[in-house]
Amino acid sequence: MNVCVLIPSYNEELTIGGVVKRIKDMGLEVIIVDDGSTDKTEEAASKYGALVLRNIKNMGKGAALREGFDFILKAAKYDAVIVMDADGQHNPDDIGKFVSRLADHGDDIIVGNRMAHPKNMPFVRLATNRFMSYLLSAICKQEIPDTQCGFKLIKCKVLKELRLEANNFDFDSEILITASRRHFKIASVPVDTIYTGELSYINPLKDTLRFIRLLLKMRK
Repeated sequence: MNVCVLIPSYNEELTIGGVVKRIKDMGLEVIIVDDGSTDKTEEAASKYGALVLRNIKNMGKGAALREGFDFILKAAKYDAVIVMDADGQHNPDDIGKFVSRLADHGDDIIVGNRMAHPKNMPFVRLATNRFMSYLLSAICKQEIPDTQCGFKLIKCKVLKELRLEANNFDFDSEILITASRRHFKIASVPVDTIYTGELSYINPLKDTLRFIRLLLKMRK
């Protein structure tokens, strides 16, 4: 299968180059959506061979991913896309786990699972992730241990059938709920996550409220 890597990025000039280089060394194509960065994210990503889509202003993670998905689907040469973060928290070496799982089982979506060994994960984020994963697994009627993990593989045939609207971090919940309603199979693979005290753009309270609004909206 032909797989590419999509990375939404916002002010990640210090980490994005190293992430892109490691993925390119694996022989995979990398597509960056620079979501209105005010630093040199675009230059750092381009230097190591990524194809960069540039937003003039910050639109949010979900909006950046939708833009990337549209570009990938129009290219019509990929079977699946791996989404990961730009800040170095996701280990590129784990990409092989997604590809192997896809080859062996053919799942529609494969989500990274950090919950087996959530070392150094901030307590508030850990508690929020466990609560939301329990709730979303019940809604999706599939066991998804880490629904809020941004490291995931999605088949392009799945993306073609989903109508996604969330602009922010509630996008991770929306895609799982929407895919489950279309009876797509969601699996998980264990991944490492590296926390080194970097700034997070996730606000547990604000993003939990977005999640609740998403649920209410999707009930209609």
